[in-house]
Amino acid sequence: MKRKSILALVIMAAISILGIVAIQVYWFNKAFDTEEDLFNRDVNTALFNVANQFFEINEAAVPTVNPIKQLSTNYYVVMINNEIDANLLEYLLKTEFEKRSIAFDFEYGIYDCTNDKMVYGNYVSFDQEKSHASGSGLPKWENQSYYFGVQFPNKASIITNRMGIWIFSSSVLLLVVIFFSYAMFVILKQRRLSEIQNDFINNMTHEFKTPISTIALSVDVLSDPKITQQPERYLNYTTIIKNENQRLKNQVERVLQMAGMDNDEIALKKELTNIHEVITEVVESISAGVEQDKDIQLNLDAANASCDIDKLHISNVLFNLLDNAIKYCSKKPEIKIETYNQKQHLIIRIKDNGIGIGAEDKKRIFEKFFRVSTGNLHDVKGFGLGLSYVMQVIKAHKGKIELESKEGEGSTFTITLLNGKG
Repeated sequence: MKRKSILALVIMAAISILGIVAIQVYWFNKAFDTEEDLFNRDVNTALFNVANQFFEINEAAVPTVNPIKQLSTNYYVVMINNEIDANLLEYLLKTEFEKRSIAFDFEYGIYDCTNDKMVYGNYVSFDQEKSHASGSGLPKWENQSYYFGVQFPNKASIITNRMGIWIFSSSVLLLVVIFFSYAMFVILKQRRLSEIQNDFINNMTHEFKTPISTIALSVDVLSDPKITQQPERYLNYTTIIKNENQRLKNQVERVLQMAGMDNDEIALKKELTNIHEVITEVVESISAGVEQDKDIQLNLDAANASCDIDKLHISNVLFNLLDNAIKYCSKKPEIKIETYNQKQHLIIRIKDNGIGIGAEDKKRIFEKFFRVSTGNLHDVKGFGLGLSYVMQVIKAHKGKIELESKEGEGSTFTITLLNGKG
């Protein structure tokens, strides 16, 4: 699937998910409002019945106006205009609420106009262990007398509990959204892996094609019987075949080595080694093996250069970094290698004057198979395995590697290793 098609699919999926979520939120809010209206109606009916029973007990006339007033979202007051028996009130409230399936905690208080204060209050729970005397939190109803107030402290959760089907549907929708988002993440990840795989295959094809073509050409030349009459030319082509064969072997071994690393783990054979000696050997090797003119400056100032390392792997790390510094340089390579001690650590800094690495590529430079894009040109050889290998080796030594680089201004790799036995 093409990149544009995937992008369009992701955008359409995101819009669809957002639309569904918005609709669900809208209908959930509408359902909450409806349930709240129904709850208020049930509470008002229950309180009205309680008030009527008090009017009958006190032989008082039923007022012409509604004796119930809702002062806030969860606070209701009922005007009685006569003394109120607290025990009777609590009994009637619980009875009426239970009839209408309002078996939820509530708080009530009784106001005495004679003393101008709330004289009694209680927190009522259908779980008897939670009940306790209260009432201080109920506000006064100004300019009224002989009334009681009822408050539902957990009204929002009460209404939510009565919305079982909506809670269930919202939970299902949330699971669908999570699953769909994960599916899109997997699709994008697989697409990225597919692109990396294609890039790797293209690079590998090019890397193998060149030496194979060179070997084939050399074989054709050596197939000519007259070549034996030209010993120097014969030796030249046999040398070419030998070198290209070794190059192919090295490339295959590198791919197999990276492929054989299970879970990015590297088996190390550590021994106490002088890093300065390793650096010197690698510099001598790379100086002899690369024909390009270059300048490698060594400032090996670390007083303690002994580290517990796998010499082979650390040599490969240094070789990879120096090889990249030479390959990714559009002018005469100038490389500076410094070492110094910092507390219990040995620091190795490799600075070059190469083409540098952009900010976006820096984030992925140590990923396996990743290569800095150079368009369709294959002027720089490789599979994108070198720096990934470098990172894995340094991690296996419990060290760290950092990169400082700007496009067009060169790069600096800083390696930190523990001195002495690790």
